Amino acid sequence: MSDTCIFCRIVAGTIPARIVAQNEVALAFRDLNPQAPVHVLVVPRRHVDSLAAADDAAEVGAVMALAAEVARLDGLAESGYRVVTNVGGDGGQTVGHLHFHVLGGRSMTWPPG
Repeated sequence: MSDTCIFCRIVAGTIPARIVAQNEVALAFRDLNPQAPVHVLVVPRRHVDSLAAADDAAEVGAVMALAAEVARLDGLAESGYRVVTNVGGDGGQTVGHLHFHVLGGRSMTWPPG
């Protein structure tokens, strides 16, 4: 746990978030700047810098299982959804804590439409 990491602080409950789902390993909450009608972030409770630093396959699996549960809870399972993670600056990662974006509620083709 990092005192300076915003996602660690959300996991700890010191920063409020709109929690969608959780399990023993991960927490899912609504993104404050949604890029789709449904935009949920799923993070491991333990601080992991990025997917490149992930060293526990079971932990990553539990995070991904929670991402699939979020999609079911938000009614995206039938129509489809996207799960994305960014790694490093060139990959677009802006928060140094592993997180997956669950995006849906519209066509996720490119360009958006």
